[in-house]
Amino acid sequence: MQAFKLGAFELYFLEDARFRLDGGAMFGVVPKTLWTRITEADAANRIPLVIRPLLVRAGERWVLIETGMDDKQGEKHRKIYGIEAAGQLLEQLRALGLEPGDVDLVINTHLHFDHAGLNTVSQDGRIVPLFTNARYLVQKQELYDATHPHERNRASYLPENVEPVLEAGLFDEVEGEVEVLPGLRLVPLPGHTLGQQGVVLHSEGRTLVYTADLMPTLAHAPLAYIMAYDLYPMTTLETRKAHYPRWVEAGAFLATPHDPRHPLGRLVRDDRGYRAEPKAVPG
Repeated sequence: MQAFKLGAFELYFLEDARFRLDGGAMFGVVPKTLWTRITEADAANRIPLVIRPLLVRAGERWVLIETGMDDKQGEKHRKIYGIEAAGQLLEQLRALGLEPGDVDLVINTHLHFDHAGLNTVSQDGRIVPLFTNARYLVQKQELYDATHPHERNRASYLPENVEPVLEAGLFDEVEGEVEVLPGLRLVPLPGHTLGQQGVVLHSEGRTLVYTADLMPTLAHAPLAYIMAYDLYPMTTLETRKAHYPRWVEAGAFLATPHDPRHPLGRLVRDDRGYRAEPKAVPG
């Protein structure tokens, strides 16, 4: 676990699980000869990834961005995705002296199983919300899509991660850009899903963007490096074109959800276009 201060915010980079997804699907139209310079694939053409939730202390409030993965789906699911160490999130919270009940806000950037898996847990034969004292913040469009899945997205939206939270009345639906706390904003980043959102933190002249799957790893910073998993790839492109110049101008730190090596980076632009440079987490 790594931590640093962004102005008044205390940030903790957690790592909930390691898993693997098809490299071709992760890099879309980018040829394998190019993406294998960045990462290596196993015999099943899968590349290593993590899910990296971000814990934010904002004054007396604790905000958790993403809840990671769980193993509620069983052994077959674990084998398909090469999932290891799912559920570490709880251990890392406890290492900070926190229990799930201490979390005040949960931000789901979207509701795919690798981002919202620990929204809920299995308890006494039932699936129940894990963060019972928190409000779960999600875009209204995303919650609608997760509860009305179709053939293209059904494998990613698992009802056990969503319905118990909905039934408990713990979701707060937001629409568009919203300042949740001073200096903490939810920003729509459509493309991967229509209702995906990112998080922008700004304090004392410094900015950090949690990119969600608009930029799943730092290697995906170039405009054309768009996942085949994105339901709306041309929307992803337009969203990047809208936000990238602002992030460069702000000198924003970027925290991506799936980069297995680099918790933090910065976006730069040169004569070849956009790319992301890894940055050490400040001490």
